[in-house]
Amino acid sequence: MKLWSGRFGKETDALVNDFNASIHFDARLYKEDITGSMAHATMLGDCGIIPQEDVAKIKAGLTEILADIEAGKVEFTADNEDIHMNVETLLTQRIGDAGKRLHTARSRNDQVALDVRMYVRREIPVLIDQLLELERVLCVQAKENQTTVMPGYTHLQRAQPISFAQHLLAYGSMFARDITRLEDCLVRLNECPLGSGALAGTTYPIDRWHTAKALDFDRPMSNSLDGVSDRDYALEVMSDLSILMMHLSRFSEEIILWCSWEFKFIELDDAYATGSSIMPQKKNPDIAELVRGKTGRVYGDLMTLLTVMKGIPLAYNKDMQEDKEPLFDAIDTVEMCIPVFANMLATMRVLPANMKRAASQGFINATDAADYLTKKGLPFRDAYTTVGKLVSYCGEQGKLLEELSLAELQTLSPMFADDVYEALSLETCMGDRNSYGGPAVSQTTRQIEDIEAFVAKRK
Repeated sequence: MKLWSGRFGKETDALVNDFNASIHFDARLYKEDITGSMAHATMLGDCGIIPQEDVAKIKAGLTEILADIEAGKVEFTADNEDIHMNVETLLTQRIGDAGKRLHTARSRNDQVALDVRMYVRREIPVLIDQLLELERVLCVQAKENQTTVMPGYTHLQRAQPISFAQHLLAYGSMFARDITRLEDCLVRLNECPLGSGALAGTTYPIDRWHTAKALDFDRPMSNSLDGVSDRDYALEVMSDLSILMMHLSRFSEEIILWCSWEFKFIELDDAYATGSSIMPQKKNPDIAELVRGKTGRVYGDLMTLLTVMKGIPLAYNKDMQEDKEPLFDAIDTVEMCIPVFANMLATMRVLPANMKRAASQGFINATDAADYLTKKGLPFRDAYTTVGKLVSYCGEQGKLLEELSLAELQTLSPMFADDVYEALSLETCMGDRNSYGGPAVSQTTRQIEDIEAFVAKRK
C-alpha cells in the first residue's frame, strides 16, 4: 500500500506506477536522505514534537538501513516510488509505529529539495579537487616549456610568437575562474529548505535553525515557497559545468589539431590514444574528441532543466522530478572528463622543434619589425605600411623577413640597421613581450606562481 493511499479508492495502474517512479535514478540520494531524516528526527525530539524514545529508535533504524544499503543488502522498489518512501517504508517495517512519526512536520517536497541540495554540495568539492589537479598538471608542463616558441594564432592564422607555456597558462586562467564559479555556487546553495513543508511551512513548533545547523547549512531558506520550488543552485552548477566543458572543448580542439601531421606540435602517450580498425598507421586523439563531444551533452542537460523550470508556477510540481537525471548526468560526465584529460596532458610529449619551425613561417615577426621602426622614430602607422610592403616583397621573392639583406630592407626604410636581425629573431620577439600577462619567461614565471598559489590556498 502506498504511503499516500488514504485518499484513493483504486490501486495505481502499473504503467502509471512505473512512469511516476523515480527510484531508479534518485536511489543515489540515499545517504543525503538518511542524514536529513536523522537531523529532522533529532529536531522533532528536541522540540518535544515526538518522544525521545522514538527518536532513538528512528536514528538506530536509519543507521542500520544506511549500513545495509552500503553493504548491498537493500533492494529498492518502484512501488515505493522514490528514495524517500523506500527508506521510510523500510524504517517502519523495522521499528514499527515510531517510524511512522518521522514524517511529522515534513513533506517529500522539502525532503527532496534538501537531498538534492546536499548532493550538489557534496559533489562540488570533488569537481574543484579535480580542477586543482588539472591546474597542477598545467603548471608542470608550463614550467618545462617557458622557452618553447610556438606561433600564436588569431583566426587560426599564424599571428605572433608566444611560448607554449603561455598558451597552456591561458587555460590555467580559465580553469581558475571555473573553480571560483563553483565556489560561489557552493556559498549560495548553502541554505536549508528543510522545514518548508509542502509549501507553507507547518503548524508544529519546529526549529529550522536546529536542522540547518545540524546539517552544516549557514541558515534556513527564508521563504517556504522558495524552499521547495528553488532549483537555481542546480541550474547554477550546471551553468558552471557548461562553461567548464566549453573550456575543455576548446582545449580539446587544439589538442586534436596539434596531434595532426599538419601541426605535429605534440604527441599523445599511447595509453591516451586509440588506433583504427583498418588503418594500422593511425593514432587517434579519441580522449580529446570525446571530451569535445560530451560538452554538447552537458549543454543539453542544462537546457533540459532550464526548459523544465521555465513555466512552472509556485510551488512544487511533479515536473521538477525531471531535475535529477540531467543534474546527475552533467556532474557524472564532468567528473569523468577532467581526470582523464589531466592525465592525457601530463603524459603528452611536446615537440619544440616542430613548433619553432611553424613559428618561423607566416611572418609572425612582422609586428616586431614595425615596432623596431617605431622605436627608431617612425610613426607606427607608417611603420605598419612599410612592413606590409616588405611582407609583400618577401612573398614575391619566397623569403622571410629575416632573410632579406640589409640593402633590401633599406630600400623601404633607411632606419633599418644591423641590429634588426636580432630584433626579428623569434626568441627576441617572444622574450621582449614582457608586458604583464605576456609570453616572456619573467611573465610566465609569475603566471605559474599565481596559479600555484591559487591551488595551494585550496589544498
